[in-house]
Amino acid sequence: MNDFYYRKLEVYHLSKKMVAEVYVLTESFPQSELYGLTNQIQRAAISVPSNIAEGVGRFAFKERLHFIEIAYGSLMEVMCQIEIAELLNYVTKESTLQLETDITNIARMLSGLRRSLKEKIN
Repeated sequence: MNDFYYRKLEVYHLSKKMVAEVYVLTESFPQSELYGLTNQIQRAAISVPSNIAEGVGRFAFKERLHFIEIAYGSLMEVMCQIEIAELLNYVTKESTLQLETDITNIARMLSGLRRSLKEKIN
């Protein structure tokens, strides 16, 4: 197995792009949110590609599946936090919809990867 196989996965590259988008969006958050919502959403976003990379780097399919599921959970956390940011008027509806489109695509890919791994386990 290639040590950096995760780099071949489109979902990995899309999730890195999402991280960059989250960072751009959070630049406009109030300074009072620096250690609150800003930090939380950035950490959740970074968790997605990080867990994809870590999971793909594992040898056991069960371990790979576990990290893909963590990545999926972090992705849902990002979506929730973007919705909260919109509610607080930190981001526009348009920004939320654009990020939601990206998150939906990543979620579908992670679901497919999860399904594939489950089949290999069973």
